[in-house]
Amino acid sequence: MKDIVINLLKERGVILGDMAILVLDLQKKYYDDLTIEECIENLHHVLEKREVQNAILTGIALDKLAEKDLLEEPLLSILKRDEPLYGIDEILALSITNVYGSIGLTNFGYLDKVKPGIIGKLNEDKQKKCNTFIDDLVAAIIAAACARIAHSKKKDS
Repeated sequence: MKDIVINLLKERGVILGDMAILVLDLQKKYYDDLTIEECIENLHHVLEKREVQNAILTGIALDKLAEKDLLEEPLLSILKRDEPLYGIDEILALSITNVYGSIGLTNFGYLDKVKPGIIGKLNEDKQKKCNTFIDDLVAAIIAAACARIAHSKKKDS
């Protein structure tokens, strides 16, 4: 199942390396010795969780259905516009961050607001594709990997 979701992400323009760069950017000030390989490893651990896989499958399926006009109105228009008050896309993404506690939630909030790197690219590409769910899912995966690192590493003091 993990391979399936990695391939679905790739089909939507998201590769682990792009996400790992953001994980490293968010965590390097806390862990000087953190490597990109460790960030990728933590992303893999996040993607092994069944709850994460289910959220990704659901969100990407809804984005694809909206692109093909296969949803009923008014939901179709809401998803195509990425209506700011819709919020279900963030709720689905929060199911990923909740796996790793409150630190995942705060990281997600930051990523959702600032939209750096691949998250911003997905958000900007919404004229070509329906990325209502994928941008939030990617932010949540990154936030969860950051939280996993924070839980597993001990900061030198």
